[in-house]
Amino acid sequence: MNHRTTRTLAAALSLTAALAISGCSSDSSDSSDSSGADGAKPELTVSGAFMPEPVNAEMAGAFMVIKNGSKTADKLTGVTSPLSDDLQIHETKNQKMQQVQSMDVPANGELKLTRGGNHVMFMGLKSKPAVGDKITVELRFEKADPVKVEVDVKERTYNAQNSNAH
Repeated sequence: MNHRTTRTLAAALSLTAALAISGCSSDSSDSSDSSGADGAKPELTVSGAFMPEPVNAEMAGAFMVIKNGSKTADKLTGVTSPLSDDLQIHETKNQKMQQVQSMDVPANGELKLTRGGNHVMFMGLKSKPAVGDKITVELRFEKADPVKVEVDVKERTYNAQNSNAH
């Protein structure tokens, strides 16, 4: 009876594996469909969020890394904060900054918002933050739930690449 149970279990596992494999997409691209086997939303985490101290209250940039630990791709679609009513997502291409409606957060990957690259732009600040302040922002995504982030205000010369060991 023990041998029969082992064979039955092995057959059940083989059938489960076959069903799982047949449920996979037949194309070679990563699936960006949010209707995974369990319908799970992307798992997003944020690290290294900072804002260099702004020169004036007209504008400021924020930088961070958004990691996606799931098999479901997502998009950053908006940012809100009490510091400004006008937050924009900017990409930098050919050394030119332009506003975009969204940015991809790849499955099992990350979206890096860095100095000289893609970033969040605060326009028309309600107040001028100083070094040591913390700014609250809420990141909004196409599929994942919003993520609240504390952004540290750093010296104007701060460079995150020199302090990535968090």
